[in-house]
Amino acid sequence: MVSLWKIFLVFAKIGAFTIGGGIPMIAAIKSELTEKGWLKDEDFIDIITLAQTAPGLFAVNISILTGHKLRGTKGSVVATIASCLPPFLIILAVAMFFTSFKDNEYVIKAFKGIRPVVVALIGVPMIDMIKATKMRWWSWVIVAASLTLVCFMKVSPIYILICVIVISLAVAYYNEKKRREGLK
Repeated sequence: MVSLWKIFLVFAKIGAFTIGGGIPMIAAIKSELTEKGWLKDEDFIDIITLAQTAPGLFAVNISILTGHKLRGTKGSVVATIASCLPPFLIILAVAMFFTSFKDNEYVIKAFKGIRPVVVALIGVPMIDMIKATKMRWWSWVIVAASLTLVCFMKVSPIYILICVIVISLAVAYYNEKKRREGLK
């Protein structure tokens, strides 16, 4: 069993050194938790999926779900506090001093330099998740259709999610009905 102190340290480190919030945190959380043997890849994918569908901040949802998986309610509380505390303190310090540095050319260049890193931090976990899910052909059709609808036709992702949920429920109902008929 993972100690609450270890959970706190890992999530505080993730919260302190992950730039860009929730999605870029995925790679850091995955490497920290799966390499330590605290979570299996399948568990991690389930947590990411649930965190994306739950309301609220993605990073907080990941912390809550991972902490709960590791140590129940206490783990959720510790992981959430640990992942939120460092960014809160950093933002507080930045807010106190940033007004005097906001026009500094080095600060502007530093922020511009961070942008490609954030893109990479988003891309790597997406590729890892694709590899781990072992998607079937129809999953790729859904990915391509969703990408096309969102990027080129400006359809809200909410409508896509609603459609996919309805279709998934219908398919599950149909498959369960066929299974029951086969048992008779």
